[in-house]
Amino acid sequence: MNNQEIVDLFLSQREFYLKDNTLSLDFRLNSLKRLKEEIIKSQDEIAKALFFDLHKSYAEAYLTEIGFVIKEINHAIKNLKKWAKDKRVSPSLLTFPSKGYIQNIPLGQVLIISPWNYPFQLAISPLVGAISAGNTAIIKPAELSPNTSKVIKSIIEKVFPSNYISTVIGGKEENLSLLDLDFNHIFFTGSPVLGKIVMEKASKNLVPITLELGGKSPCIVDKTSDLELSAKRIVFGKFLNSGQTCIAPDYILVDKQVKDKLIECLINSINCLYNDSQNADDYGRIISESHFDRLVSMLMDGKILYGGSISREEKYISPTLITDIHSNSNLLSQEIFGPILPIIAYEDLDIMLEELRRKPKPLALYIFSKNKSTQNKILSKISSGGVCINDTIMHITPDNLPFGGVGNSGMGSYHGKKSFETFSHQRSVLDRKTYLDIPLRYPPFTQTTKKIVKKIM
Repeated sequence: MNNQEIVDLFLSQREFYLKDNTLSLDFRLNSLKRLKEEIIKSQDEIAKALFFDLHKSYAEAYLTEIGFVIKEINHAIKNLKKWAKDKRVSPSLLTFPSKGYIQNIPLGQVLIISPWNYPFQLAISPLVGAISAGNTAIIKPAELSPNTSKVIKSIIEKVFPSNYISTVIGGKEENLSLLDLDFNHIFFTGSPVLGKIVMEKASKNLVPITLELGGKSPCIVDKTSDLELSAKRIVFGKFLNSGQTCIAPDYILVDKQVKDKLIECLINSINCLYNDSQNADDYGRIISESHFDRLVSMLMDGKILYGGSISREEKYISPTLITDIHSNSNLLSQEIFGPILPIIAYEDLDIMLEELRRKPKPLALYIFSKNKSTQNKILSKISSGGVCINDTIMHITPDNLPFGGVGNSGMGSYHGKKSFETFSHQRSVLDRKTYLDIPLRYPPFTQTTKKIVKKIM
């Protein structure tokens, strides 16, 4: 799609919105229901596309993408009328008699830029919020997952007119053309590097943004944790989608006293969950050769304890545990975003936490400990987008827990009601009554007036 076609699409959506087509709750609910029906009809096509792009098995595709989105739509359909209700608030004595309330009104035209690692979920999940809140939307899927992008475009075209919801396929040029437009909100999921570009472009038109980024999410394991269960849950979270998950545990910080035992448990869990991973349908592939080469270069930056098998032809890297990492390694400074799990021992929890809190704030923080005081100490010391205690990944599944980053890992959040709020403007309304007008606010101000005003305020 060339620049002029993108501009024309944008203008057609503006006209559609300005005619109030999206305002009624019935329209929004019907849109969500039709979207859900088409996703259910197309689930086999979606799963096949995800397999071609990322080698995702049907079970993983349904668990992390298709089923996830259907659950999100069901939650919005069930709760939309409640979310959209005006919220009464207590007015001030200074405005008596009056009533105050907060309205949720649509932002208008929104742009959703989605990534390649969960290409279906991370395009459609924010769309659910945009539709629920009464906006029009343009989706720009990732170019690195072309098969899934085509399925998304097909689904959207079957369900919605293009002047309401549309999909723009393409690469950098299409992204830049879209970012030059005066949207009312931009929702971006991707890397911090690209997030900065989006933020810079959006600032030229004062477009508000939500950034869902990433970072080096630490996984802290203390000596009180259930090591076998901890290892199983860490292995699941790390090697899901071949490690290409923004909230995957990026590295382990483990108490020195239990490091060897944890490594033993991790190896056992990998053997159990990902046995013969190169020939298994349940283990993914790296999205591109450039990402593959970046990850392979990291394998030389430490001592491989387990794994390290590669196939460039298949873009395959086996689940890998690595330790004794070089001090200047990218494993310590860059988000790994692949199936390489560094293991670092600590001796003193307090010293480790002081070092950790000086690093950029991660998208996720994982704490494996049975000690409540240790859990609370880590929670109070380390800032992060979200936290999961004694598990990984699963904190994104409850509908009522918002998901989002902080600092370098993002800004803003979504999921469930929070998605509706993200794509709405919470407008304050004060409704003054006319049957009484207390003169305290009008000059001239007497000493008595001043005393009364002071007392009220």
